[in-house]
Amino acid sequence: MQNTKVKLIAGLLGLYLVAVGISYAVFSYIIKPAKKSVTPQNVAQTRSKIDPSAPKDQECPISGEKFTQAERDIWEKRRPLMIMIENHQEARPQSGLSSADVVYEAIAEGGISRFMGVFYCGVASEEVQVGPVRSARTYFLDWASEYGDHPLYAHVGGANKPGPADALGQINNYGWFLYNDLNQFSMGFPTYWRDYERLGRTVATEHTMYSTTDKLLAVAADRGLLAQDKNGTDWNKGYTAWKFTDGQSSTSPTAAKISFSFWEGYQDYNVSWIYDTATNTYKRENGSQPHMDLDNNQQLSASNVVIQFTPLKGPIDELKHMLYKTIGTGRALVFQNGNVTQASWSKKSRTDRTIFLDKAGKQITFVRGPIWIEEVDPITKVTY
Repeated sequence: MQNTKVKLIAGLLGLYLVAVGISYAVFSYIIKPAKKSVTPQNVAQTRSKIDPSAPKDQECPISGEKFTQAERDIWEKRRPLMIMIENHQEARPQSGLSSADVVYEAIAEGGISRFMGVFYCGVASEEVQVGPVRSARTYFLDWASEYGDHPLYAHVGGANKPGPADALGQINNYGWFLYNDLNQFSMGFPTYWRDYERLGRTVATEHTMYSTTDKLLAVAADRGLLAQDKNGTDWNKGYTAWKFTDGQSSTSPTAAKISFSFWEGYQDYNVSWIYDTATNTYKRENGSQPHMDLDNNQQLSASNVVIQFTPLKGPIDELKHMLYKTIGTGRALVFQNGNVTQASWSKKSRTDRTIFLDKAGKQITFVRGPIWIEEVDPITKVTY
C-alpha cells in the first residue's frame, strides 16, 4: 500500500513538472520579442515589390552604384558576403561574378589566380548561383576583414599547414569558426552541392562545388548574423566606405586596353581589360578570350579596375602556398572613364580599409559600379 502511494505521488509530480515545462515553453515562445528574419519567403515578398522602372537613387555603400529603395530594403537587413571562386581554366566560365559589387583577384598557387567576390547590393534583387567555390587563403582573409568584424566568408576548406599560410587556423583565431565562416566542410548539402555537368562536359571534382547567395545568407541568418550580429552590433560600425561619383564616358580614352600577366609562361591566365565607350566600363578578357558569366552569358565588366602592386612571396612550402604583403603601402594604378590615375595604396592593419590616394595625397573617388582589384607583384609589367 505504501509503495502504491509513493508511485502515485511520483506520477502526479512528474505530470506536474511536464505541464509546467510545456507551459513555460509555450508562453516563452508567445511573449518573446519577434526576431528580425531574412527567410527565403520574406526575401521573395520584398523582391516582389521591386519595380525596375522605379528611381535608382539609393547608393550602395560598397560600390557606389545606385539601386531602388526596394533593393536597399533587402540589403540593409543583411551583411556583405564574400565567396571564394576559382579561376582554373577548366572552371570557366564561372557563375555569379557579374553580380559582385567588388572582386579581388590574386594568385592562389602555381600561377593560377583566384577570386573573392563581395556580394551585397548586387544580389538584393535576385538569388544568384555562384561557383565553382574553392578554398580559403590567408591574404583574402585580410581583404574580407575590411567589411566588418564578422564578414560572411564562404569557401571549401583552405590552407591549413601550420605557419603564416594557415588560413583555417586564422579563421579560428579571429573567432569566425562556425559563426561568420561559411565553410562547406561544416555544412554541406543543400547549402552547397556538386554539379559535374554544369559546363556541358565532365570536369574534375575540385571544379564542381556551387552555392547560391540566398542559401548562404540564410545560414548566416540562422546563426544570428543579419545586419547586426548576435551582440546587436551593426556590421558597418567600423566600416570605411570609399568615395564615389558619377562616371563620364570618354570618346578619346588614354587607357583603352589594360594588359598584364600574373605569372610568366601562364598565358591562359593573362588578363586584359578593354574600354567600352558606350557603357563606360572595362570588359574583361582572360587567356585572350572574353571572360563570361555562365549565369547570364554576359561578359564580365567593371567601372573601375585597380592594379594594386602588392609584394608577393612564395611558394613558401611544399604545398606551393603564396603570401601577399597586404598590410603596408605600395603603388597602384586606377583605371576609370577610359583613363588612368597614378596612385598609391595603404592598409594599416588586417581590419583597416585599404585606401587609395592620388599623387597629391587625395583619396581616389571611384566611379559608381563594379570595382575589380587586381593584386599583382610590383615587378609585374602592366601595359595600357
